[in-house]
Amino acid sequence: MSDMSLPRVQHIIGSGVVAAVGIWVTWVSYTQQPSEAFLFPRLIATVFVVLALWTFAKACLGWTRVGNGLSLRQLTNLAPGLLVALIYIFWAARGLGFYTATAIAFFILLSLYDPAPHGEARSWVRRIIITACFMAVMYGLFALLLKVYTPREIFF
Repeated sequence: MSDMSLPRVQHIIGSGVVAAVGIWVTWVSYTQQPSEAFLFPRLIATVFVVLALWTFAKACLGWTRVGNGLSLRQLTNLAPGLLVALIYIFWAARGLGFYTATAIAFFILLSLYDPAPHGEARSWVRRIIITACFMAVMYGLFALLLKVYTPREIFF
């Protein structure tokens, strides 16, 4: 193991973190009540954790082709998105409600990573329209098509 390359180590660490999150999400989906509300998340979480564990095992066994790894610049580019995701997961979704928090998080992520100029009103209008369309699809998928419960807090 002492001759492992940095990209391989990064792949093992990254896939290990994803597998750990997958195990936690799956455990939560199987232990929360009412169980009917977690039927769809349970299915998705189970598939997610199986794939995450498979990827982690492949990384540990060296069966995965790895590239050059992540540079410091790439990590710096990912950091704001990761921060938004952590705030969303651990505070916003519960404190603001699922749909409100999702709309805000999506809009922030879109604004951070959209290459359109931030000084033009036209690009902001486009971001708002994209966010509204995304939320309409989310609502249609969860509430209308799948008829699953979404976390309900302050607003929705």
